[in-house]
Amino acid sequence: MIETDSQQEILSVSQLTREIREVLEGRIGSVWVEGEISNHRAQSSGHQYFTLKDEGSQLSCVLFRGAATRAGARLADGAQVQVYGEISVYEPRGQYQMIVRQVQAKGQGSLQARFEALKRKLHAEGLFDEERKKAVPRFPEVVALVTSPTGAAIQDMLNILTRRAPWVRVLVYPVRVQGNGAELEIVRALQVLDRAAAFGLPVPDTIVVGRGGGSLEDLWCFNEEVLARQIAAMRIPVISAVGHEIDFTIADFAADLRAPTPSAAAELLAPDAAELRRTLDNAARSLQTRTLTVLEHHQRVLELTAKGPLVREPLRVLLEAEQGVDDAESRLRDAVREHLRGLHDDLVARQQSLAARHPRVQLVEFSHRAETASRALELAMTRRLDRLRERVESRESALKHLGPAAVLARGFSYTTTMDGRVLTDPAEVEEGDTLVTRLAKGTLHSTVSHPS
Repeated sequence: MIETDSQQEILSVSQLTREIREVLEGRIGSVWVEGEISNHRAQSSGHQYFTLKDEGSQLSCVLFRGAATRAGARLADGAQVQVYGEISVYEPRGQYQMIVRQVQAKGQGSLQARFEALKRKLHAEGLFDEERKKAVPRFPEVVALVTSPTGAAIQDMLNILTRRAPWVRVLVYPVRVQGNGAELEIVRALQVLDRAAAFGLPVPDTIVVGRGGGSLEDLWCFNEEVLARQIAAMRIPVISAVGHEIDFTIADFAADLRAPTPSAAAELLAPDAAELRRTLDNAARSLQTRTLTVLEHHQRVLELTAKGPLVREPLRVLLEAEQGVDDAESRLRDAVREHLRGLHDDLVARQQSLAARHPRVQLVEFSHRAETASRALELAMTRRLDRLRERVESRESALKHLGPAAVLARGFSYTTTMDGRVLTDPAEVEEGDTLVTRLAKGTLHSTVSHPS
């Protein structure tokens, strides 16, 4: 039988499982893992469970509902994927598993890593700060579209702009939006548009850079650093409208405004004409009403002025004004006099306060207080000495009454040896010893004849 050390802590299963979980989460943390999906199950709750395996091992995984809506790849048995998440332990079964946060098809890992690294770098430089972003005009007159001339995105934007805001002038700058070197074409387009007047082009109020959806590789030109820096350096506001709502690119973060889709960008720039007309009509009516109100007010003022004494009796108005000046002068004089009286009263009060604190007054007061304290101290000392004298006399009388002289006076005596030792027992002396007997008046000397 194995004996346990009484000093060693014995853990419950739950405690041990919890410590294993803390070790896994603390030592491993978040990681990317690559493998093949098997045993995929999608629950009604929206959570998805699957096993990630390779030739030598397998790993249980869970993709919770919130993360599943943002998954970049479809989960299915046999799919080769790369997943990102934390290693943890499902305590009820004591089984370690991976809580998945991101999913992407195999082969996208290096691109995703480049994306994250560039995003961190530019964010640290302040390229994405809201403070440096420019406001997009609400009612632009000229809009430039930097996109592919053959894609669906350009058609969607043109249709919306034409239908909702036919007064907007649209300038299309055709570029490639996919493949090697596409980002340089977009950069060149932005440079030209930023100096449109120098090239004889209409100066746009806003520029839209965008394209339709696609894979990470398809959208990669919008994740290049050179394009992000050019967007940030633009003097004209830039809207990024790349891919679908779930797609994010570096251009989105660098732009002054991100639109979830190209169509959404067009809707942002082109308010509905009917709604705008209603707004303008309401503003016109409000302005007209306000103008009429102001005119009527001024008309009444003019009528009252024409009927007033200023027109009929200007001299009386002048005399009343002079009387008002006289009244104001009197009030001013009274106010000054009252103010000076207050200052005088305050000065007198301060002088009295200073006089009360004059060193001579203070010295007299302190002298009087010292004299009073001295008399009180002298009186207290006298009373104290009288009480002590009475106590001494009383104790002296008691000592005299209880002392040896008083006892001897009552007829008592005591006997000592010649060297002054008091005798209390006859055995203390021997025959022939000389004794001294003390009386109230004098002493007697005697010789011991036979002690008994």
